[in-house]
Amino acid sequence: MPSEPFVALPEHGFPSLDQEQRLISEAGYDLRVGSCHTVAEVLEVCADAQALLVQHTQITAEIIAGLQRCRIMVRYGVSVAEIDVAAATKRGIAVCNVPDYGMNEVADHTLSLALTAARQIPQIDKRLRDGIWKYTPDRPMPTFSEMSFMSAGFGRIGREVLARAQAFKFHVAAYDPMVPDAVFDAAGVRRVSLDELFAEADILSLHLPLTSATAHLLDGARLKQMKTNAIVVNTARGGLIDTTALVSALNSGEIVAAALDVYEDEPLPAGHELLCCPNAILTSHVAWFSDSSGPRLQRMAAEEVIRGLRGEPLRNQVNREVERVAGSS
Repeated sequence: MPSEPFVALPEHGFPSLDQEQRLISEAGYDLRVGSCHTVAEVLEVCADAQALLVQHTQITAEIIAGLQRCRIMVRYGVSVAEIDVAAATKRGIAVCNVPDYGMNEVADHTLSLALTAARQIPQIDKRLRDGIWKYTPDRPMPTFSEMSFMSAGFGRIGREVLARAQAFKFHVAAYDPMVPDAVFDAAGVRRVSLDELFAEADILSLHLPLTSATAHLLDGARLKQMKTNAIVVNTARGGLIDTTALVSALNSGEIVAAALDVYEDEPLPAGHELLCCPNAILTSHVAWFSDSSGPRLQRMAAEEVIRGLRGEPLRNQVNREVERVAGSS
């Protein structure tokens, strides 16, 4: 006999699952939570589930082949790299993410990093602590209204970042071949080519997904195109930047500063070459965080699972080849 309908969560690191428990129970399902580390353990918890919530567990093709009743998987967060989307699609399983739970937090953090670098706050702070009192910075500091703040990517977060930059009187522009001209026009943002982006940006902020086409988008050749006073900001994906090339550019003066929240290797290893760059501002993948962003993520993920199980339209399905979930066997 099949088990009672339930949603499975193979493992998690949240302080509480009260929201998920309440919402899923109200929808008529149980939530079963595991502490899984192996394929066998995942299948023991998940094999008969109608839906999966996924945080860190790698949902491989082997695991997907063992799912008997699953209709939908929802990943807590933006990336779905933890899930073999192609294998899920072949089985008719919808895969969703939650890309907008921390949109404002990431935009706020991005602008905070950019302003901190542009106003040379870390360098001035260090100088003051070293006993040096000066009324001017040690290198040129243009006013924001004379600087170009440009985004590689003009999706939801890129738009929020540039809207904030506009409030500080920056000249704003973006590169994104997937976004219609009307969206640029409505936002008052100039569209630029990739070459123009790298050649003209005083502040370059990255807001693209990591794909085979965007991996190491900012490499040694592109860094050489940039102004020597340019600042690079990355709160998107570490792999968008060739880290070795960036460190070389920072150390040689090809660009003046970088402000990063994401890295090719995370956690950033002790002794990493970026840690030795005085002109790099580094934060530990915290751009997404506020006191409300974590609970918001949990609520939105649970709500998406419930929509899928009810056959309602999904907000953020990444494999749209799977057109309908409810009623699937």
